[in-house]
Amino acid sequence: MSARELVVLGTASQVPTRHRNHNGYLLRWDGEGILFDPGEGTQRQMLRAGVAAHDINRICITHFHGDHSLGLAGVVQRINLDRVPHPVTAHYPASGQRFFERLRYATAYRETVPLTEAPVAGEGGVLASAAGSTGSAGAAGSTGAAGYTLEARRLSHPVESYGYRLTEPDGRRMLPERLAAHGIRGPEIGRLQREGALVREGRTVTLEEVSEARRGQRFAFVMDTRLCEGAQELAQGCDLLVIESTFLDEDEPLAIEYGHLTAGQAARLAAEAGVRHLVLTHFSQRYGDPSDFERQARAAGFEGELTVARDLMSVPLPKRR
Repeated sequence: MSARELVVLGTASQVPTRHRNHNGYLLRWDGEGILFDPGEGTQRQMLRAGVAAHDINRICITHFHGDHSLGLAGVVQRINLDRVPHPVTAHYPASGQRFFERLRYATAYRETVPLTEAPVAGEGGVLASAAGSTGSAGAAGSTGAAGYTLEARRLSHPVESYGYRLTEPDGRRMLPERLAAHGIRGPEIGRLQREGALVREGRTVTLEEVSEARRGQRFAFVMDTRLCEGAQELAQGCDLLVIESTFLDEDEPLAIEYGHLTAGQAARLAAEAGVRHLVLTHFSQRYGDPSDFERQARAAGFEGELTVARDLMSVPLPKRR
């Protein structure tokens, strides 16, 4: 199993279909799990996809329309029923505080797990910085997780809505041939990474001499929105972008009216932002053939890897550049 992958729990928009559950997406990021937009039926979809309550460390809700949040009550109660051994943090629009509280306490249950509420307000910003685990380094690089910064940006929708982005810090990739040339091996590699330099046979070897820059991975989650600056900022340079494409291009007037994107709009945004892998989702029930979304995305000029999401599929993050 990939250490970093997206598990798609549901791909429908306002109305589910026989083949599409309401929204729900779990991002596995090394040892953490971030659940985005748990719509109705998310708990059952988690069971079908092999996702446990123990896998959830954060919950991120873009906005409080039912197809993005009605599953929250069941997920929160399942977290407590299963006595998840770590605290869970929930991010959501601050303007929807009353909706979050109603869903969190929709029925009686016993609270056993600390749930921290960290609402998003204004234009968004940095929400959290998660430090990666430390570990000894091998010849090709560190075995520890690199952590991430989680941030939000405001989107354009009839109700307040935010998109989310994870950014891994840039690092360095160890080069085995250069390490061997300097006779550096085993525990010395980890020491060199920690200290930045190592004295070897009377000569100082710097980290830069035996490694190269390694760009951190970037992931973004953009749901219900029109084209806007926030969506563009979230998508910029992403390795994996999950974005709504509720409508096909011929229904663009409806997309604008209801605050959504078409397949072509989403694809052009991704192309302009330099996205490597584009995942289209959140499809209106009026469309039955998913290949239409792929066709229009390609016609709009997106040339990277493209996935039209299906319920219960897994999408790994692309390998680092």
